[in-house]
Amino acid sequence: MRNEWECAVVGAGAAGLSAALVLGRARRQTVVIDAGRQSNLVSDVIGGLLGYDRRPPAQLYAAGRAELGEYPSVEFRHGTVTGGRRVDGSLLLEIGGGEEICARRVLLATGMEYDPPDIPGLPPLWGRSVFQCPFCHGWEMRDKRLASLAAGEEAVHSTLMLRGWTDDVVALTDGKSDLSDDDLNVLRSAGVTVDDRRVVELIGENGKLTSIAFADGTRMERDGLLVEAPLRQRSPLAEQLGATCTPSPLGQSIGVDEIHRTEAGDVFAAGDACTEHPHVAGAIASGSQAAMIVVQSLLADEFGLPYPPT
Repeated sequence: MRNEWECAVVGAGAAGLSAALVLGRARRQTVVIDAGRQSNLVSDVIGGLLGYDRRPPAQLYAAGRAELGEYPSVEFRHGTVTGGRRVDGSLLLEIGGGEEICARRVLLATGMEYDPPDIPGLPPLWGRSVFQCPFCHGWEMRDKRLASLAAGEEAVHSTLMLRGWTDDVVALTDGKSDLSDDDLNVLRSAGVTVDDRRVVELIGENGKLTSIAFADGTRMERDGLLVEAPLRQRSPLAEQLGATCTPSPLGQSIGVDEIHRTEAGDVFAAGDACTEHPHVAGAIASGSQAAMIVVQSLLADEFGLPYPPT
């Protein structure tokens, strides 16, 4: 095994594979470390990705790995990075099982963990008929009986988003009657029903929601439910390597500049881990862009290439 990799990519989802492809084509000695826990693997399809629209996420990842197999400078390690630190000017990553990897650069493409509401019956429906992104799932939910579960201003925004795909939408406030008269008027004018009952269970079969159970013992038949699902970092690795995580509307994001550098100049980040608007197409683009900067930073070390690029 090589003593020091030029770049270690942590995560082999859309951003990580995209970054590794650029690094491989640049003939940079690259190791990709992945635990196979991409958040969208629970979904039946990827929505809105050119060339892969309505195809399973696993197909995208398998195709990406197959393409990377053509580049001898890229290798894979299956496992979870459990920690990281600096040793003698290099970055040392610890992988569960005892292996350690040393690299000159690290590109974090770890994605994020979604934290949907803790409602009985939700887990087997998550990512399919219960979802947090209408752009990802709206087409599959078109013309069906939908509901949104949110409070306050978010209830208005998320519910009206669904109106683009169906005219049968109910806004569920889960017992929180905090909508203003103006909010109620906006929703009613859009043909949306507002229901203040407390939700106690989701009923479904084979990943398909069939009804929503309320605290009063009644049920409402629904085919899909939009919920809020804050994001959280998968591990403290970014901060262990000297990067910082900053609050964002959806959770905690790794702080990066306009060229995907973290505060630790030799650590970069791409994809959902460092964006306020997670989606597969954006992750692919940011992975590619971050890898190009990594290559230029290595060339700056070797040959004095001006860096950062202008």
